Amino acid sequence: MSFKSGLATFVGKSSQWFLHTFLKGGSSYPGKLALKIDPNILDTLAKDYEVVVVTGTNGKTLTTALTVNILKQEYDNVLTNPTGANMVQGIVSTFLSAKKHPGKKFAVLEIDEASLSKVTEFIKPQLFVFTNIFRDQMDRYGEIYTTYRMIVEGAQKSPTGKILANGDSPIFNSVPTKNPRLYYGFDHKADEEQMPHYNTDGILCPNCHHLLHYKMITYGNLGKYYCPNCGFKRPELNYALTEITHMDNVSSDFTIDGTNYHLPVGGMYNIYNALAATSVGEMYGVSPEKIKQGLAYNEKIFGRQETITIGNKTCTLILVKNPVGLNQVIDLIGLDPDPFSLVSLLNANPADGIDVSWIWDGNHEEFAHMSIPKVIAGGDRHKDMVLRFKVAGISKEKIAEVADLKDVITEIKKLPTDHVYILATYTAVLQFRKLLAQEGIIKGGMNHD
Repeated sequence: MSFKSGLATFVGKSSQWFLHTFLKGGSSYPGKLALKIDPNILDTLAKDYEVVVVTGTNGKTLTTALTVNILKQEYDNVLTNPTGANMVQGIVSTFLSAKKHPGKKFAVLEIDEASLSKVTEFIKPQLFVFTNIFRDQMDRYGEIYTTYRMIVEGAQKSPTGKILANGDSPIFNSVPTKNPRLYYGFDHKADEEQMPHYNTDGILCPNCHHLLHYKMITYGNLGKYYCPNCGFKRPELNYALTEITHMDNVSSDFTIDGTNYHLPVGGMYNIYNALAATSVGEMYGVSPEKIKQGLAYNEKIFGRQETITIGNKTCTLILVKNPVGLNQVIDLIGLDPDPFSLVSLLNANPADGIDVSWIWDGNHEEFAHMSIPKVIAGGDRHKDMVLRFKVAGISKEKIAEVADLKDVITEIKKLPTDHVYILATYTAVLQFRKLLAQEGIIKGGMNHD
């Protein structure tokens, strides 16, 4: 270790200790300090680690958490970055926090799509897990092909690192890559000719631009696709989900590569996350029994079906950020057999995406068919949400417009149902959780700075 990198490490670790000890925070700031002293510090810190990177539009956080928990069943030394610290300074902070352990060392890192190429300037991952690419934050990422180009360029800086990609997504098979590729996907239904919804991105053949056909669709543009014009089709799957035996709003049961698994989180989209994590476990020799233990991970992650008690209401807080993810959440909510109220918190800060037009592509009309007695619209763009709900067919008598998030907490306590779903964009989740911590409703300490 050079003098510069040694100094950067010392300063970074010292600031990290101070911030955690006295301020209970600081997930990214120590990394910023270390990078100022030695811009190449990440290369030094990541040495000797087997680095697994998880990236994509949706599902990064839960896929990372499940992967970490699966690998921990077999290996003692598994490092990961906290939610929200998925840019370069956050990754540096993660390695600064590492403690010395004997044996094989893993770093399972959730990395923002736009940051991947910057991170792989300094570390060379052995595995890249690609979850999906959906339209998301157009003002920041652009179209889905721009986003895909970002992550492919990031991966090719470590050309021997394998790509483990969602084989059900046509975009991941659209261009050759320097990196060797493996695929996971769903193979749980008999072939049935069908076409995707007309308002679906990424369904043109990359070879001849003909509209793709499907023999099975899970959601969005994911499924067993093929081009009837030129023969382009879904690649052979290396890891396959062959059966879903149960799925409700809080859990699911399914079969992957001949083994039955249970996931204590609801939603089709979360089964994909579990499939990706299970595939990583298989790649690194984790037994099915240990993978089962890893998938039993029941700690609710920041904004991912996180259960919070507000007054006498059981609230499920779910992060939403783009149309496909929102529609999957709406499908999940629709599986709930019990009555519930709904809260929608819409912000439009840079971390959320300034353009909120995406809410019009979300299938809010489904809410009008559910027995929801009360809907609260809050956040910076609450007026946009009120209009969207009205256009969706929800009567204005059911809608409450509550601008201040403090008042939202008060109004939640008055809702007519015991269960409440709270759908919120990223900064709205941050602000809402901060207020809940100030009121002693939840513990603080989950920092995303």
